[in-house]
Amino acid sequence: MLLASVNLNKRLGASGARSNLAAWLREHGAKIVLAQEPFKPADRTPPALGGFTFVGGDGHLAAWVSEDLAPPTVSTPAPWVQRIELEWLLVLHVHLDAYGGASRAAQLAELVTMATAEPGCPLLVCGDFNLAPRPADGRFGEETSAFTTEAERQALQQLMQVAGLVDTTADDVPVFTFERIFNGKPSRFRCDLALLSDHLTATTTVTVDPSVRSGSAAFTDHSALLIDLPLTLQAAEPDDVLFAMSELTGADPASTPTRREYQPHKTAMSRQAPSPASRAVTEHLTGPLDVRSVLDHGCGRGADVAHYRSAGLNAEGFDPHDDFGWPRPQQTGFDLVTSMFVLNVLPDPWQRIQALTDAASFARPGGHVVVVTRSPEEITKAAADGGWTAHHDGFWSSQSKGTFQRGIDPGEITALARRAGLVPAAGAPVLTLPGVCHAVLTKPEA
Repeated sequence: MLLASVNLNKRLGASGARSNLAAWLREHGAKIVLAQEPFKPADRTPPALGGFTFVGGDGHLAAWVSEDLAPPTVSTPAPWVQRIELEWLLVLHVHLDAYGGASRAAQLAELVTMATAEPGCPLLVCGDFNLAPRPADGRFGEETSAFTTEAERQALQQLMQVAGLVDTTADDVPVFTFERIFNGKPSRFRCDLALLSDHLTATTTVTVDPSVRSGSAAFTDHSALLIDLPLTLQAAEPDDVLFAMSELTGADPASTPTRREYQPHKTAMSRQAPSPASRAVTEHLTGPLDVRSVLDHGCGRGADVAHYRSAGLNAEGFDPHDDFGWPRPQQTGFDLVTSMFVLNVLPDPWQRIQALTDAASFARPGGHVVVVTRSPEEITKAAADGGWTAHHDGFWSSQSKGTFQRGIDPGEITALARRAGLVPAAGAPVLTLPGVCHAVLTKPEA
């Protein structure tokens, strides 16, 4: 799903700029528009944007969503920031103070508080930051600009470090997003930013588009950011749309995403024997790691729990699907918690992080968590062979059943696990599991 973030320099009230913006959005297929300084005066009725529904804001910050999609939840914690809930992704849409460095540093400190209010939640912070993240990102003539203070840069680094964010457009050679002649010299800044949770960078593409500020089709003086997210939004209810875009464009209405109930428990296999993954655990892990107690987190019908018990381990199982008959155990402090083919059937990164956080809660400090997933190669092949429909960062393996699959490699497992307070286990044995991926993690000592 393509999200466009752009400072419109208060031009949306002009019909020419509005027409050029609408044409640019259609050309790129953007579904969400986040605009800084969209129009003036700030309290006017928002101008209509063809093909989009206004979902919140004013002349400081405003958001629109494609009319074929259900409006997201939008709130305004402060005049300079919008909070937007896009399915599993939290977006903080910002326009920091254009005039005061101390004010920007304070706003960045507030963003730290907002970003950490929901620990581990996938996050995008985007908009016009009105600062140069690095000295090279701000130039006045041929010299480094003195506009951005060191205190601001430290506050930005603190935000990125605490929230686990990556500055997605920080190339070695800066791509400036704003240029203006000031006192006879060019003032150039990379100030329009997209800060993204580190575990999402592999599946998200961010492009800087300077074409929107030059030529006859220009509609602003800032470059736009096009952020292609691994996200599928809920479709609008038919009664919410007067004239559907499919009627105007001829697009197939069946291609519009529809809301389905996720039912990951329907992917659970009925096994008469333990899984190869559980056998690999007892063959390669439990001895070297001195494991005496095991919890199979997301155990399905419990075949692997029986295997661990037959191996002489104190083993329990838990599965949130009540019909499987494995309620949440009272015991904690397990030497090892296993998560076998659970993450890859959960439909978004936030649910995966929450599942890992819950799994980690059962491990003792210094204990281990082993995660096994289907590989990206296996899922890509299965999707092609089965004609699966893309959804979020994976596929509906059966849209009628509500089952989802995503291939997850060890690097992604580890990135998600860090959000759950787990770290890679140094020197842990490698499991022999052809065709699947795994990671052995540990819960740090307090």
